[in-house]
Amino acid sequence: MRTIKGLSVPGKVPKHYYNITADLPFKVSPPINPATKKPINPEELKQIFPKESMELEISKERFIPIPEKILEFYKKYRPTPLIRAKNLEKKIGTNCRIYYKYEGASPTGSHKLNTALAQAFSAKKEGLKGLITETGAGQWGSALSLACKLFDLDCKVFMVRSSYYQKPGRKTIMNIYGGHVLPSPNEETSFGKKLLDQNPEHPGSLGIAISEALETCMKLENYKYSLGSVLTHVLIHQSIIGLEAKEQLPEKADAVIGCVGGGSNFGGIALPFYNTGAELIGVEPESCASMGKGEFKYDFGDTAKITPMLKMHSLGCEFVPPAIHAGGLRYHGVAPLLSAIKEHGLMKTEYYNQKSVFEAGKLFAETEGIIPAPESCHAIKSVIENAKRRKNQVLVFCLSGHGLLDLTGYEQFLRGELE
Repeated sequence: MRTIKGLSVPGKVPKHYYNITADLPFKVSPPINPATKKPINPEELKQIFPKESMELEISKERFIPIPEKILEFYKKYRPTPLIRAKNLEKKIGTNCRIYYKYEGASPTGSHKLNTALAQAFSAKKEGLKGLITETGAGQWGSALSLACKLFDLDCKVFMVRSSYYQKPGRKTIMNIYGGHVLPSPNEETSFGKKLLDQNPEHPGSLGIAISEALETCMKLENYKYSLGSVLTHVLIHQSIIGLEAKEQLPEKADAVIGCVGGGSNFGGIALPFYNTGAELIGVEPESCASMGKGEFKYDFGDTAKITPMLKMHSLGCEFVPPAIHAGGLRYHGVAPLLSAIKEHGLMKTEYYNQKSVFEAGKLFAETEGIIPAPESCHAIKSVIENAKRRKNQVLVFCLSGHGLLDLTGYEQFLRGELE
């Protein structure tokens, strides 16, 4: 490892993913059939998801080899940089050292490509024609559109309606990569049509978009559903973030922080630091704090109640969050793996309101030069608050994506119009 002015760069990309389930002292509750209330057979899930994804979902291996083909693509943008935020430290007057892992360095501008490449590769090996998915703010849809194009697969994306209109640039990116994007709810599905008949201005939610993607998937032969967060196989793919960060860090971490929607970004940066002594902190939006305000229970992963039931912290599958600009965090639940970890006291959670996180994002842009995505602003807000009350500690967070396609939110913030 070599260190250049606070930027640590390892010589190569990790060759294995990390699976924390091999090290946990408890088992994560399995998905159940809502009719029988019995655990779902993994073979049943393979009818919906790519087979390799479901095999990874139940794996108990600690380190899982990354296919050489995926490593080839990763090496185009990985390892992503780990940077010390010295200007931010000086501005807020802390003696803590703050490091951020910058996933906005990926081709699509966020961490989502890490799992999109792996899932598209699995789908191609299986002989599928394409993948269907949902997206909140558009980072996941952009990543899967590119991954599918690289592996010569079709990609159809249901994008949460409020984000579809807030962030038109994301739709353009998906279209450039060959993705077919629809606002959700949408009249193309029976569930979407029902919701729009009730409310033509429905803002949508990730739960609704998941329902529409699944409904569409069930109608098409040789297509399967791809999920960008929540499930364990996604968190395993994202572990490459934390594995790199551990190698890059020049000193021991006291706290590792990440924003939480479904859980892939936080799981990616934080779970590889399990058992290192670092405190793990997940940060949510106040208006959709699944872990901070939700109930730990079995609930559906989607609004139409098509999915198996997952044991997770949930605000209720029919909950529709306000149309905040952090569209990637507007999910009613959170990964069952993270929910179990929180229930066992192995992580902490915080939540902040939209205006305060944009203030933190603006401060970060002024001091470090990078305009962060609204989702990442939640982690930045937490880091600032933790750095103010801690003394001489090392704080690490994941800057999960840049905010250059989220400028509408920043414009509203600068005009004082942000709720």
